[in-house]
Amino acid sequence: MNYNKYTETAEKILNESNPPEPYNDPAFMEYVKLNRSRMKRWETHGILSEGLIEGLKKIKSRQHWIIISEPWCGDAAHIVPFIVKAANQNNLISYDIQLRDAEPFLINNYLTNGSKSIPMLIVRDENNKDMFVWGPRPKAAQLVMEKMKAENADFETIKIALQNWYNKDKGVEICKELSAHFQ
Repeated sequence: MNYNKYTETAEKILNESNPPEPYNDPAFMEYVKLNRSRMKRWETHGILSEGLIEGLKKIKSRQHWIIISEPWCGDAAHIVPFIVKAANQNNLISYDIQLRDAEPFLINNYLTNGSKSIPMLIVRDENNKDMFVWGPRPKAAQLVMEKMKAENADFETIKIALQNWYNKDKGVEICKELSAHFQ
């Protein structure tokens, strides 16, 4: 699905009177609501770095990007809008957003330390061969996560720490890590 369909999926979940699992859990509904708000913010205020834009414009052959995500994922709310903006910088790039928890379950081929961590970006060449895989979050955000887990922080504390990190970073690290692949 494209980004519009992905955001429509989130909106549909929010407007359903009897949402499917896991959205029948009020906590998941709250995640989707918060994440939709965060995505809207990055849609309008997220800025790609000049280095990333320049690197993307150098691409001379077709690429297909697959973004594995879910509307409930907090990291995805901060990352997917930047990836889509990046994909839109060059007409040779096409992209598709696939839900982690729906067929074809592509995430099973791209586990992070054995877990189905998202979002995940898979960049394929014109022959459908993986060029690189990136995700589920920038290295600096991953360090925040690992530090919090080492301190036995609860989920809410970790969630707030990551949210604060993304708000302060404003997509800089996402752009820096992606641009390293397009030099």
